[in-house]
Amino acid sequence: MKPINYLLILFVAFALQYAPLSAQANLLNSRVPQDIGKLTEFQEETNDATPLAYGYVDDRDVLWSKTIWEIIDLNERINFPYYYPTDTLNLGPDRRSLFDLLKLNLSKGKIKEVYNSSYFQEKLTYDEIQESLMAIDTIEAGYDQYNAEGFVDEEYINKRRITSAEIKQFRIKGTWYFNKRLGELRYRLLGVCPVAADINIKAANEEEEDLVELFWVWYPDARETLNQNSIFNSRNSSQPITFDVMLNTRRFNSIIYKEENVYEDREVKDYIFEDALRQLLESERIKSVIRDFEQDMWNN
Repeated sequence: MKPINYLLILFVAFALQYAPLSAQANLLNSRVPQDIGKLTEFQEETNDATPLAYGYVDDRDVLWSKTIWEIIDLNERINFPYYYPTDTLNLGPDRRSLFDLLKLNLSKGKIKEVYNSSYFQEKLTYDEIQESLMAIDTIEAGYDQYNAEGFVDEEYINKRRITSAEIKQFRIKGTWYFNKRLGELRYRLLGVCPVAADINIKAANEEEEDLVELFWVWYPDARETLNQNSIFNSRNSSQPITFDVMLNTRRFNSIIYKEENVYEDREVKDYIFEDALRQLLESERIKSVIRDFEQDMWNN
């Protein structure tokens, strides 16, 4: 077994053993429904929600690295744990989608490092984040008034918050690097961004709708929060998996849409035009370059 796979298994096993308890805690010992989720004194002592710390990596130990941007398409079944539940009214507050969790902790001030792009240069205020989550739609009467009078009354404008059901993708940014001290290839997640359809642009068909990035979260700042909340484990509901473990162990399917390059970090679609198959093959080619680097280190 390869060393990296062995360490990955140990990491997942450790995370599952010490993962925070879900709302099903004390389920079998509850006399009334209100007792479900209440922790005993022993459980409170052992329920450490601190995420497993990243090890320090000296820049001199990084022999090679490549930063990539990926799309996690929420229409794919394997990515459903990040999309559902879209409604928490009947399920309780402990089961949330990734977007709902990010939005909730932004309002509580637990996630503070939020930016307008994946380069993390211009920080967003809470009001600016709220503005990006506001969907504004003008009804037909409003368009008629605008064509006739040049303005639209407030009564013809519908404003609402974007919900979890409207999130189409998550975009992530991360770096693959080869640690020469450990002799292995590793991945470090740097940022995550929810993506929704632009409500202000009506497409002729749903497949052509414009998608917009809502905000970019600096992932290390959100780790503690994401480690306190779990994804529903469809194979074993008594062993939920935290969002932090799921993302760090890359338990999702993704497509690379951009890599750092000399051409101002251009996206794949900027040099392969209107050919989805070739764009997908280019994504796989980039993955192969990263995957083969570690193998080539030992074969040469």
